[in-house]
Amino acid sequence: MKFALRIAYDGTAFYGFQRQPDVRTVEGELIRILEKLNVIESPEESEFRGASRTDRGVSAFFNVVSFVPKSRPDLIRPEVLNHHLRDVWVLGVAEVPDDFHPRFWAKSKTYRYYLVNEGFEFERIVECAGLFEGTHDFSAFAKLEPGRNPVREVTSVKIIQRTGYYILEITGKSFLWEMVRRIANALRFCGLGLLEVGEIEEMLSGMWRKKIPPAPPDNLVLWHIEYPGIEFKTDERGLARAKRDLFERYSRALTRAALFGDCLVEL
Repeated sequence: MKFALRIAYDGTAFYGFQRQPDVRTVEGELIRILEKLNVIESPEESEFRGASRTDRGVSAFFNVVSFVPKSRPDLIRPEVLNHHLRDVWVLGVAEVPDDFHPRFWAKSKTYRYYLVNEGFEFERIVECAGLFEGTHDFSAFAKLEPGRNPVREVTSVKIIQRTGYYILEITGKSFLWEMVRRIANALRFCGLGLLEVGEIEEMLSGMWRKKIPPAPPDNLVLWHIEYPGIEFKTDERGLARAKRDLFERYSRALTRAALFGDCLVEL
């Protein structure tokens, strides 16, 4: 018997997703509670796995972990786990096949990056965003790891307008380290007139001298992961609590972002 949890978390409260010694991480918090409740004995024996190792400061509204419980499967319920967790919310539970792996079974991932409007030329951002769709060499838009292929397929890039800010929504099968944050910064540069369409086309073709630096991590959210055939039983109370807690944490920041975004446009 194997279980998968759909989780949300406030990335600003952790030193990233992946467990590390002596610092607080999302994985570490989940493992601590599962061990405390005697559901698992250790992450190794329980085959504890995660879908996406988000960086420090990056939040999620849909990440997934899986594990094989040692005992007490009756405690693997959102209302029980959420009572003990801090800064992490279990939004759904699914019983999954024995060979399920949350990273390899994912058909696609969608990230959202929130850009404060600095007086962007919207048409330029949209034009530049379209260049990233398709299969490209993203070496100029990632922090490359040894042995990882820099070629990735981006299936969709959308720009959603909101008052005072924009949402960059990007979907693909897999992403390189810092790839979404660097694409977000490239679109910001485009909107400010600091980067031309032709320059992005050259970078995506493999011709570049300087890489695009990553945008700050706090504005990035892992928004959705698609798993064909896997249905997470949503806990409405847990979902409502996560929405309330996240709204309380970020509503002030969002209001100030909208305020200063308007000031940048009008002054």
